[in-house]
Amino acid sequence: MLKTITAFAAVLAASALVLPTVSHAETLTSKVVTYADLDLLSPSGQKILFRRIGNAADAVCEVGYTREFAREFAATQCRAVAVASAQPAYEAAIDSYRRGTVTVGAASLIVTAR
Repeated sequence: MLKTITAFAAVLAASALVLPTVSHAETLTSKVVTYADLDLLSPSGQKILFRRIGNAADAVCEVGYTREFAREFAATQCRAVAVASAQPAYEAAIDSYRRGTVTVGAASLIVTAR
């Protein structure tokens, strides 16, 4: 029974991450960040996942050097929002590892930007 509830919760969480991306596909850019190769119980694994989220945010927000202040400011703001929006999924992934309820195939999260 507990496995069924855990599996249902994993599907529900995954659909919550995917539905906004599908419904706003024309206005959102997203990147999948995997953590299947990480030990999220260790601080180093958590740090690597957070770094991957930051790199994905850089990619979807097109963060890079530019001489245009407005463009650089917009990219920086976009990155902050993208990282913040991935925070609940990051915390849920770590919590799942702590409880031992990791579902095979669900070891990824989505970083999204407008």
